[in-house]
Amino acid sequence: MTAVVPALPSVEHLPPVGLEELVARAALQTRVDRKYVLPLPAAERFLAGLAGTEEVRVLEMAGLRAFGYESLYLDTPELTGYHLAARGRRRRFKVRRRTYLDTGTAFLEVKTRGPRGATVKERIPAAGDRQHVAAFVDDVLDRAGLGQVRSDELRPVLRTAYRRTTLHLPATDGRVTVDTDLTWSLPGGPAAGLADVVPVETKSGSAPSAADRRLWRSGHRPTRISKYGTGLAALRGDLPDNKWCPVLRRHFSLLTPCSSDDRNLP
Repeated sequence: MTAVVPALPSVEHLPPVGLEELVARAALQTRVDRKYVLPLPAAERFLAGLAGTEEVRVLEMAGLRAFGYESLYLDTPELTGYHLAARGRRRRFKVRRRTYLDTGTAFLEVKTRGPRGATVKERIPAAGDRQHVAAFVDDVLDRAGLGQVRSDELRPVLRTAYRRTTLHLPATDGRVTVDTDLTWSLPGGPAAGLADVVPVETKSGSAPSAADRRLWRSGHRPTRISKYGTGLAALRGDLPDNKWCPVLRRHFSLLTPCSSDDRNLP
């Protein structure tokens, strides 16, 4: 059990939604994700403005409205998952062990691409039998056309931690997640804290949500950020990063420079 995580001030007055109802109405395991990166003050203004014009509810459990997350990303020794994403391949994947720090609950999750670029996430409890977990990963990858990648090849390559606030938009049953206090770290290697940078993600069907439209009106546009891809590119200097170079240059320039041309992809 971790220390109590304070909620963002802009969500403290919102009506709550419980996890069971949120999952029933807006699980969105197959969805379109739109990602944004905002400075913390801009994220607070966005949340306050959204709550002032739309019905918005905030996930609340045991009196908490912000929750600690930790994800351990797994990839092959050749970083197959990273390179598929860096090259924008339609068939790509992420495998991670996600732990909800406030409860200690953990899941093994596999994310792949579905029709029209939709994200498909499948998961099982991480505490299950190792052979069962391995068979699950292999089955998901097989069905996504990625059978060349096997679960027994996967190794820990990046750890992320952050605090997440989740909003429910009842009018469309969309969701918005706001992640604060993001940190990236390599196993046994360097780490970076990003307290003033806030990834915001909208999760909906094919149509943009009210949250997307508000962000656009405020001058924020979807950006290519991946906690895995961007984090690994930021912490390592030997990987092609041109897919994430714009977001690294704009939002993380004090953390790492973009690569020289000889690291970029053809």
